[in-house]
Amino acid sequence: MTSVSLINAVNFINPTKCIFHPKRDYFSFNKNYSCTKSKTSEIQMRIKQSRITTVAAGNQEIDFTDPCWKPKFQEDFDSRFNLPHLKDALALKPRPTTFSLKNRNAQLVNGANVLEDRKNGYVNEDDRALLKVIKYSSPTSAGAECIDPDCSWIEQWVHRAGPREEIYFEPREVKAGIVTCGGLCPGLNDVIRQIVFTLELYGVKKIVGIQYGYRGFFDPGLAEIELSREVVQNINLAGGSLLGVSRGGADISEIVDSIQARGIDMIFILGGNGTHAGANAINNECRRRKMKVSVICVPKTIDNDILLMDKTFGFDTAVEAAQRAINSAYIEARSAYHGIGLVKLMGRSSGFIAMHASLSSGQIDVCLIPEVPFQLEGPYGILQHLQHLIETKGSAVLCVAEGAGQYFLDKTNSTDASGNVRLGDIGVYLQQQIKKHFSGIGIPADVKYIDPTYMIRACRANASDAILCTVLGQNAVHGAFAGYSGITVGICNSHYVYLPIPEVISSPKAVDPDSRMWHRCLTSTGQPDFS
Repeated sequence: MTSVSLINAVNFINPTKCIFHPKRDYFSFNKNYSCTKSKTSEIQMRIKQSRITTVAAGNQEIDFTDPCWKPKFQEDFDSRFNLPHLKDALALKPRPTTFSLKNRNAQLVNGANVLEDRKNGYVNEDDRALLKVIKYSSPTSAGAECIDPDCSWIEQWVHRAGPREEIYFEPREVKAGIVTCGGLCPGLNDVIRQIVFTLELYGVKKIVGIQYGYRGFFDPGLAEIELSREVVQNINLAGGSLLGVSRGGADISEIVDSIQARGIDMIFILGGNGTHAGANAINNECRRRKMKVSVICVPKTIDNDILLMDKTFGFDTAVEAAQRAINSAYIEARSAYHGIGLVKLMGRSSGFIAMHASLSSGQIDVCLIPEVPFQLEGPYGILQHLQHLIETKGSAVLCVAEGAGQYFLDKTNSTDASGNVRLGDIGVYLQQQIKKHFSGIGIPADVKYIDPTYMIRACRANASDAILCTVLGQNAVHGAFAGYSGITVGICNSHYVYLPIPEVISSPKAVDPDSRMWHRCLTSTGQPDFS
């Protein structure tokens, strides 16, 4: 959900009280409520009516003068984050799960030999996790994400991920498919491996991999790859994807035709925002055709730009891999007379990799990201700051995200197979401008430009990402057997959750320039405001 920060807060007078009457436990947010007016002067009422503020929250318009806006907001939130289920379109009955990690031992009960039902670690259907955990006291607090001008605290609960006691598929009849879309990302093989392992624990015998993204559904030259524990046992030891990747895809109807013809009951789709949008369309078409197919996504992007989630797999590895490039640039800069190191990292619309890599290295003097505009020339420009660094410390190191400063470059007017606008090379442009500036003022400068873009995404997942991939892969399978479809699995506030796909693809997640993390990065680099 997109939260709104209102910096110019208004102190609303509260003339009306809203009384809640919960019908069920507070996790569900299905409530009856009635509103009763409190004693307020007509003058106060008129003042409040003149301060009507309406903001967008999801598909809901919020009028903060409505005394019952909070329960209405919660009901809308609950409706939007209610997980789509196969039962919504099909008449299905559940059966006891086949997933169990603990033995059931025989014992005598009333003279009969029965199985002892032990605690097997199942997740209750009503379990929830908080989406937001910080209560901001004011919209002016650093990184504040407020819904109303008073920063009211509203609990926003989302569904906890994990195995359920009842499932909606017969495991031995299931044919499951796995597909990896978009670009490469550390951890793809780890997720594939865990999906296969977990499917086999449920009892699934038919598992196939679809080659080269959505292309594998319609290209007759790309056959299915049969997957099993033996096939995927050691694939996590290498980077890349066992199944291959590609961007773009065929018509949605054509993809669903292929799913139907192949007899696939569960399809696990690994990809970013564009892939999620395609998966959502596939799910909608399957529901329209009344197909019993569970469509589950696992978010994959080293840019870490998927909404609502703490992080996506591959991000930690990318930040770690970037350290080698940054350290090389630092050594080059420190070793040269008036050396300047320039590193370009991935980050089309969000600067998470550049920010975290700069913060973790401690060697960066200037970090540039797409979310924060900057200027090159003038007394407050980057070039003047670099000149100051050269004159005072003798060297400088810059880290720039690929999507930063695109307004300096000519538009390419072209797109890739995923429909993304092809970016100009801000790294090369900055290198040229830095050389031009120092040449113009008669100060020698040795500029070294390093672009490790494809190196940081082709490596094997590090330990942190490997754990994340393992849990995401397992929970994807649990979600499919629980009967959900059109969902993605992620981590929110360190808890693993299920989220409806539409809620995570409304826009890319971006670095908040008012956030504490960006402020920490600025404190580390010591850079001034370049805007």
